Amino acid sequence: MSVQTSMMTAPVPVIETDRLILRAPRLGDLEAMVDFYASDRAHFVGGPCSRFDAWNRLTSSIGHWVVRGYGMWMIEVKATRQPAGRVGILNHDGWPEPELGWHVFNGFEGQGIAHEAALAARKAARELFRLHPVISLIVPENTRSRALAERLGAKVEREGEVLGHACLVYRHPAEEVSA
Repeated sequence: MSVQTSMMTAPVPVIETDRLILRAPRLGDLEAMVDFYASDRAHFVGGPCSRFDAWNRLTSSIGHWVVRGYGMWMIEVKATRQPAGRVGILNHDGWPEPELGWHVFNGFEGQGIAHEAALAARKAARELFRLHPVISLIVPENTRSRALAERLGAKVEREGEVLGHACLVYRHPAEEVSA
């Protein structure tokens, strides 16, 4: 019997902002993801869900980088080195086109983290991955994400649906807006 192996890897750029590091997801992020996905804060991103589902989301996030060459970064606070959320570009099977998505973990909301991270991720989408202008798929009731999308300069383009759920399709500006 002959056995051959191959390595699956994906380069994940590390992006630094004034307060944040956007980095590859890793196993050490699991507990923060479990806490977030078990909470009501995860309602607009498919939660609350079990530890196993959080594990699947973590490993799926890693796999997205391998399959697409881009994906969701973990948001890490420089000062504390704590994972504070996720941000990046999603393009799952069934998505209409690449999407800029974000969420911050419990205890990190209201600090401008999502805004700072989303600006950096959108810039990377444009400059590193040549993906622009991207969209954001937002449930109409998610007023906080809608406000952030609008602060980022995105405008509602149309109503849409993803995975059987109604959403608003926000189109981000083709040129960088630092709102």
